[in-house]
Amino acid sequence: MRHQRAPMNLLQAFEARPMDIKGNDFFEVRASRAEHLQKLRYLYPIPGPIPNEVTESMHEVPARDGYSIRVRVYQPVKGPPEGGSPLVMMYHEGGWSMGDLTDEDLNCRMFARDLGCVCVNVEYRYGFSTADLWCTTDSQRRLAPEHQFPIGVNDCWDALKWALDNSPSLKATPTQGVIVGGASAGGNLAAVVALLSRDTSLSPPITGQYLCVPAVLPEYNVPEHLAPLYRSRYDSRSDPVLKDLQPGMIEAIYKPEEKSPLWDPFNHPNEHKGVAKAYFQVCGLDPLRDEAVLYDRKLREAGVLTRFDLYAGYGHMFWTNYPEMKRSMEFVEDTLNGVRWLLEK
Repeated sequence: MRHQRAPMNLLQAFEARPMDIKGNDFFEVRASRAEHLQKLRYLYPIPGPIPNEVTESMHEVPARDGYSIRVRVYQPVKGPPEGGSPLVMMYHEGGWSMGDLTDEDLNCRMFARDLGCVCVNVEYRYGFSTADLWCTTDSQRRLAPEHQFPIGVNDCWDALKWALDNSPSLKATPTQGVIVGGASAGGNLAAVVALLSRDTSLSPPITGQYLCVPAVLPEYNVPEHLAPLYRSRYDSRSDPVLKDLQPGMIEAIYKPEEKSPLWDPFNHPNEHKGVAKAYFQVCGLDPLRDEAVLYDRKLREAGVLTRFDLYAGYGHMFWTNYPEMKRSMEFVEDTLNGVRWLLEK
């Protein structure tokens, strides 16, 4: 049974549990972050597996270079809705350097249970900075090869193609809808994959993209005329999670090509006409706020249908770090309604 607790406001939550992610090197920080989130999951609306309502299974997906990508598949026990189960691909957050399948368990279980979707949760490869590798032990170095750009986005695309090719055995009906989604780095990957779908005339096509606090426009690629509207990366220093984000930090790990559309979806050379409709969830204190606002505008100017929810006064990934807050509970409800909207014909 889920632990019951009265909803808390923002101040009460911060005072009760300040962010406490520590470590002397990259690997310790990553482990501390995972432990921090794991301790909170009993407070989530769906705190663990729900086998009476959602079946979960692990699969190995072949990547183009022979690597096996782990994915978790979620299927509704009650069977598909009328017409069949839409396919939802989820890509986890973590700054292209951390995170795992547990980060999207809640959403995948919710989409399968409440929307009748078949969800595929992708454990794509991510990068490690050379400096971080050399401050660890020999055994850690052997366990941590560098998987830098564009390996992560290629894994996400390969997993999508696998899911489409195997949709009958997964009990998915992609003609009922194909959604790609994720938070933060996962939102970037979803936006990139949605553009790849359009550019390659993928069939069945991606029909919706769920972009949650996404990183979609690096600071060095901001068009000059938009610079006055791109301030949150520099000005948002009250965010508990990304308050220390500095220019170049992500790039030092992920090593992207600065102008590649596989990294920067905002400046895609083919523009954005014809890409799938998008649902945004964006936080007012988030350093990534302004690029999401600008990307929403870019899509709408291209004739793409969008829906946008802003959480004023809240920071990056607040609903995962402070799930007991009333606003966090509302955020999860909004997620469900937003993806339901993406599935509307």
